[in-house]
Amino acid sequence: MRACASEAASRGSRLNKELFADYIASFNRDDFAGFGKYYADDVLFELGRRKQLRGRQAILDFYRDVKSKVRETLEIRDVIADESGLAAEIATEFYGLTDWPEFIAGPLKRGDAIHIVSFVLYRIRGGKFVHIRSTRFQ
Repeated sequence: MRACASEAASRGSRLNKELFADYIASFNRDDFAGFGKYYADDVLFELGRRKQLRGRQAILDFYRDVKSKVRETLEIRDVIADESGLAAEIATEFYGLTDWPEFIAGPLKRGDAIHIVSFVLYRIRGGKFVHIRSTRFQ
């Protein structure tokens, strides 16, 4: 019985492909509690060389601002996962809800869309993201 409990605890601390899909689905439907639960309190998020965010709250605040001006939709193209992390190829559409000339992904006008593909490396500890590094592929 003890081995089963330890095995379950081990599975619970690992962020697998199915949980990653839940994270992305939560993000796409603007469920801040749903996707926010995957961030460690001290997470570091690096958006290439453009921006660094430190801490779960900083990431949530950033996305609250972004999502008030842009509908951001992510599509998982590929994901590789092990016990220490995840690597993903993600296609993103940014649809302008308002004009935003200083948008981090590029100037955006209301009704226009920007499409990018990114490679993202997620380091995981205790089933939560502790370090996220993203770079634009195209």
